[in-house]
Amino acid sequence: MKFYNYKGKRIRASDKSLVFRFYAGTLLSVFTVVLLLLNSGQLVRTDWRAISLRNGITFTPTPYHVFTVVASSLVCALLAFLYCRYCFDYRKQIQHRQKLARMVLDNHWYESENIQGNSFFTDLPSNKTKEKITYFPKLYYRMEKGLLHIQCEITLGKYQDQLLNLEKKLESGLYCELTDKILHDSFVEYTLLYDTIANRISIEEVQAKGGRLQLMKNVSWEYDSLPHMLIAGGTGGGKTYYILTIIEALLRTNAKLYILDPKNADLADLQTVMPDVYYRKEDMTSCIDKFYDDMMARSEAMKLMHNYKTGENYAYLGLAPCFLIFDEYVAFMEMLGNKENTAVLNKLKQIVMLGRQAGFFLILACQRPDAKYLGDGIRDQFNFRVALGRMSELGYSMMFGETSKQFFLKPIKGRGYVDVGTSVISEFYTPLVPKGHDFLQTIGELAQSRQDGQVACEAKATGTL
Repeated sequence: MKFYNYKGKRIRASDKSLVFRFYAGTLLSVFTVVLLLLNSGQLVRTDWRAISLRNGITFTPTPYHVFTVVASSLVCALLAFLYCRYCFDYRKQIQHRQKLARMVLDNHWYESENIQGNSFFTDLPSNKTKEKITYFPKLYYRMEKGLLHIQCEITLGKYQDQLLNLEKKLESGLYCELTDKILHDSFVEYTLLYDTIANRISIEEVQAKGGRLQLMKNVSWEYDSLPHMLIAGGTGGGKTYYILTIIEALLRTNAKLYILDPKNADLADLQTVMPDVYYRKEDMTSCIDKFYDDMMARSEAMKLMHNYKTGENYAYLGLAPCFLIFDEYVAFMEMLGNKENTAVLNKLKQIVMLGRQAGFFLILACQRPDAKYLGDGIRDQFNFRVALGRMSELGYSMMFGETSKQFFLKPIKGRGYVDVGTSVISEFYTPLVPKGHDFLQTIGELAQSRQDGQVACEAKATGTL
């Protein structure tokens, strides 16, 4: 247990003019120091004992004096430019602290009293009063590893409700995305992602390891503990590239993949380079049945393994995860009759309810997660949810449920919102795909390499290699 936990810099009422005070104080200090250094020779040669205030001080400026003033001003201007150019994070911290101070002052979340002001003539009474702040809430600010941590003290006072619900103000005012909100003893801590797009990663950095798929520097899908992914997005939102990125990353592991594409579009093209890719209705229905049967068979087989332990999952037993990647799910469900529809929904419900322990995971993509095709609480079992591109308020409501989150549209392909399973919705950017990247070729090479490895292992096991 730490003896002292650093909360950050305390926000005070005087911080309402922090930006001006910082720049004015810093530049004035630099100007004075440079001016003194440039005139140090003359200052040393001056006989200060001969100067008398009674006789007055005469100063005759010379061209050199004008030069030192101009030079000092230029140094200050250069320093200000370099600071704004290369110290972006520090500059933002000062602006954030000023905004937080003004937020409290403008909303009157403080206590004050009026005191009698002093007159210029001390022996005369003054009718002027001034405000003296007697209570200012304790707010702390710190920036750490691209995240902003803002802590507010909770004292059961009349401003408690406001301090407990700062999400909207902080996100819009600081232009950040809330990633976590934790209530500590006497404090509430807001964690916000600063400069979200800077946390975007390239497709080469997307890795699946230890039951975790890295998708941004600060965002990962913990599929072992928070299984099943739901993806929604309209045309042009980057949904297909995102799914292909996930497929490519999973192929670098020992995961078993099944891919369904009822529209016979981009994902269906993968059938030329890898197995278990289907687009016909009958084949897709059979694949879902097989996926379900394999899950149930593994669940039974796991209990019979000698190293089986209650509470441990498939990874503990050294088994490979299995992923059913389902694009345009709603289009597939509309192909089915009522009886087939019910049968498929029952199988999918069992998969999302029971799949985590056995290592069977569902990645489902659609334009909008209509409750008609995700009934009986199935939609609530998708812990990782991504909404890409332009969506309506109804679409966001279907994805994330009732939320006070404000959604903004930015014309950036691959941008959207994500809930990683913590019920906190934040801005999300899919991994960058370099221009000219050939998914079909890369996935084909990975699938062939995997197949060659399996053949070699089988040959070695049978002694034919």
